[in-house]
Amino acid sequence: MTEGPKPYPAYKPAGVPWLGDVPEHWGMRRTKTLLRERTEKGHPDEPLLAATQTKGVVRKEMYENRTVLALKDLHLLKLVRAGDFVISLRSFQGGIEYAREQGIISPAYTVLYASNKDAHGYLARLFKSRPYIENLFQFVTGIRQGQNIDYTKLGRSELPLPPSEDQSAIVRYLDHVDRRTRKYIRAKQKLIGLLNEQKHAIIHKAVTRGLDPNVKLKPSGVPWLGDVPEHWEVVPARHLFRAVTRRDTRGDEVKLSVTQKHGLVPTEEMEESSNQAVSYDRFQICHSGDLVLNKYKAHLGVFWAAERRGLITPNYTVFRPAQALLTKYFELLFHLPAYRDAFSMTVYGVTEGMSPLYTKDFYQIAVLRPSFAEQEEIVRHVTCQTTTQNAVIERAGREIAVLREYRTRLVADVVTGKLDVREAAANLPEEAEEHEGPETEAPEELEEANEEALGSEDAEGQE
Repeated sequence: MTEGPKPYPAYKPAGVPWLGDVPEHWGMRRTKTLLRERTEKGHPDEPLLAATQTKGVVRKEMYENRTVLALKDLHLLKLVRAGDFVISLRSFQGGIEYAREQGIISPAYTVLYASNKDAHGYLARLFKSRPYIENLFQFVTGIRQGQNIDYTKLGRSELPLPPSEDQSAIVRYLDHVDRRTRKYIRAKQKLIGLLNEQKHAIIHKAVTRGLDPNVKLKPSGVPWLGDVPEHWEVVPARHLFRAVTRRDTRGDEVKLSVTQKHGLVPTEEMEESSNQAVSYDRFQICHSGDLVLNKYKAHLGVFWAAERRGLITPNYTVFRPAQALLTKYFELLFHLPAYRDAFSMTVYGVTEGMSPLYTKDFYQIAVLRPSFAEQEEIVRHVTCQTTTQNAVIERAGREIAVLREYRTRLVADVVTGKLDVREAAANLPEEAEEHEGPETEAPEELEEANEEALGSEDAEGQE
């Protein structure tokens, strides 16, 4: 990055708690004097938009999610023009989103446009900064999934407004930092991708062919499985597992959650906590050795072998081995792309929408069954052969997280006037616009991102 900028020469109280002091020559303006509300409707032919925390307001077709669409009464949806700002149903979690292009969005959203277009760039960065997002909480109304921003109150709140030359410097400097950061993150993500490919190749070969390179093969009878070792069984999952729905407790069980990234962990250890409260008596028990499925994320490979007893919410299905099985082997098996595709087709069929992987459908999936001894050998082999890749992937992931946190803190300090970037911005070299894709989020991050469109909520999207 560029060398660190210093604070401004002089400051004054902003009169706003979340801002503290601001540079002496900056102004303060009420939000409603900087933004105007757009309420225009009657454009049913415009593309549908989605308000997302990771990509702003974009065409819904460009942002994959499992939100159920309601495609009637499109003339009632609000028009959004490129450059507008959108307050979505969860904007207090991710800030006010910036619209990349024109389209229509739920009438439940507040659509705003800047009265001074020159302030676009600065406001877009301010609205996604951590201090501003924390400030939004005081304007939230409603509870849980009904929460929204009271724009009448928000409109009366004050925002910092630097002089135009300061705004230009801020935008130029943060664009430079963002380009450098994204370039580094993309490189790390490419490394992670290559290492994951190596891991997947090792796992796929081991769990579908075994460890003997000279083993005789036979057709599995399942097109997406191909040939398998001659002495292995291929049986429906119902022959190997039974769904368990017991909800009896001793009162000392730990509540567990299944995440794609971390597996089966105590709920309090999850990075993202749920807004949805689940009644205690609806929890079910899982035991060590059970196979636990997030039934709404089977297509993402969210199957994990339980290593402890605990409580699982109704969003999960607990499968107990009906015979001597090593569930860790089947965890590896069900993470394979071929199985994820099979689960996806079972869940979605030929239509797009959100549906769970029902137990009766899981029971019909063809499953490979090596001997118990081979299952143990395969798990040991995979664990040994992927240790290095896992360590490097974990380290690269931590480096990405640290850099993202640095960027977040830097943006907050710059847009609130804690750092003076005018000189640094003036000394930046001219940089050609990059044409590479943006940094990507891990699948579980996308799943946990704000995915509302047309005002409908993902009924079970977060546990």
